[in-house]
Amino acid sequence: MTGIAYELTTDPRPRLGLVVLQVDETIEEDARRLFPPEGARLHVSRVPSGAELTPDTIRTMAAALPAAAALLPPAVTFDVVGYGCTSGTAMIGAARVRQLVRSAVRTRAVTDPLSAALAALSALGLRRIGIVSPYVASVAGPIRAAFEADGIAVADTFSFGEEVEARVARIPPSAIRAAALALAGRSALDGVFLSCTNLRTLDLIPELEADLGLPVLGSTQALAWHMARLSGAGVAPAGRLMTAGLPGAR
Repeated sequence: MTGIAYELTTDPRPRLGLVVLQVDETIEEDARRLFPPEGARLHVSRVPSGAELTPDTIRTMAAALPAAAALLPPAVTFDVVGYGCTSGTAMIGAARVRQLVRSAVRTRAVTDPLSAALAALSALGLRRIGIVSPYVASVAGPIRAAFEADGIAVADTFSFGEEVEARVARIPPSAIRAAALALAGRSALDGVFLSCTNLRTLDLIPELEADLGLPVLGSTQALAWHMARLSGAGVAPAGRLMTAGLPGAR
């Protein structure tokens, strides 16, 4: 049928892009829970990533990042695009991540879990933290160094020593909880950071905050919070962070 008059319309909701690791089984489900459809439109792309997360696979992923970002809808000017890898950002560098994403997609802002976590720590006034990481030292170490370079004291860390991403997605929340409790039990902390978007932490955060009496941040939670603050998107509650004020864009 032809001849029906119509006018093109635009959707007033914020437009969010998310570039996710090919092997990540957790972040996309968590992100869709954190960004209800009435508050934002979320578009997801995947970047090739090795079965094992190592410095070499992260360098390869950096080369593929523009092509992955370019697979987001090209007609859209995004309010913010997030790159969903904490350790990848630590090794590639947040400024380089922003440059790579902006080279391939139109967006007003770019963020990542590391930049988001630093903004969240600033908003909450946290200066001394413990970090729970799933990874081996060569991957977990740069994350600690990035926090310390920003003036955050990392009092203690715990790592599960995993290298295979399929295993990271299957670390039980009970083990993550035990690791966070152990950190807080042996070191004086302002808060705890659960590093990695592939860890199953979203439902664990409020429970841990109640147990510890401290703010607890997770990679995906912090990324969603920062994307919401940069874009004005609605975001679901997930721990103390979601009530924190508006940070400066990082």
